[in-house]
Amino acid sequence: MKKIPLSFIIILTLSKSYAQTSVFNDLLRKYVTNTGIVDYKKFNGQILKKHITYLENTSPKLSWSNNKQKAFWINAYNAYTIYLVLHAIRAEKIESIMDITKKGKTTWKIPFVKVGNKTYTLDYIEHEILRKKFSDPKIHFGINCASTSCPKLSNKAFTEENIEIELTRLMKDFINDTSKNKISQNEVQISPIFDWFHDDFTKNGSLINFLNNYSKTKISPKAKISFLKYDWTLNGK
Repeated sequence: MKKIPLSFIIILTLSKSYAQTSVFNDLLRKYVTNTGIVDYKKFNGQILKKHITYLENTSPKLSWSNNKQKAFWINAYNAYTIYLVLHAIRAEKIESIMDITKKGKTTWKIPFVKVGNKTYTLDYIEHEILRKKFSDPKIHFGINCASTSCPKLSNKAFTEENIEIELTRLMKDFINDTSKNKISQNEVQISPIFDWFHDDFTKNGSLINFLNNYSKTKISPKAKISFLKYDWTLNGK
């Protein structure tokens, strides 16, 4: 039997990965608006299932760059979240991702995420892989919890090439979105995300310092900080 060159195998693997990212990207472009509203009723679950099957059989490689690994895991988190919501919506009427439970476990605690023949929870991907490995606060603006108060779901898939630009864009959009954060010079009423993950945003300074890096309105270091109520209703129709 003729031996297949290693370079050819690598090209095939890369091509498959790129093709699958393109599949997820096409789904997002078609069923998610620029403002992050998801058309769950029309979302093509069959094509999404094919992408899920790809994730089930793909193991991220340590040889991948940090950006490629980060993009892969955020895409996987978002794809599986959409997949779970679609199944729940088609099985019964739900108004919030909080309505989805299994054996007393919430969405984030259900072990249903299969990647590379291993099973994870969404919590594990967020906290043990993304937050622990990459220590990047922008991650919180890339992963999506299918809720109104969540940073908007991007209508394009993350890639090794666009991950940093896209996460920064999403972070700026979120911080300056007056429906998510109310910012003035002397007072800020902000998303509880900044409270839940306070340590992630204050590794290099105060929370005000972090916000001032991206806010269009400059905030006084002595500004009063309070946190808004989180709206868990679905981010779609």
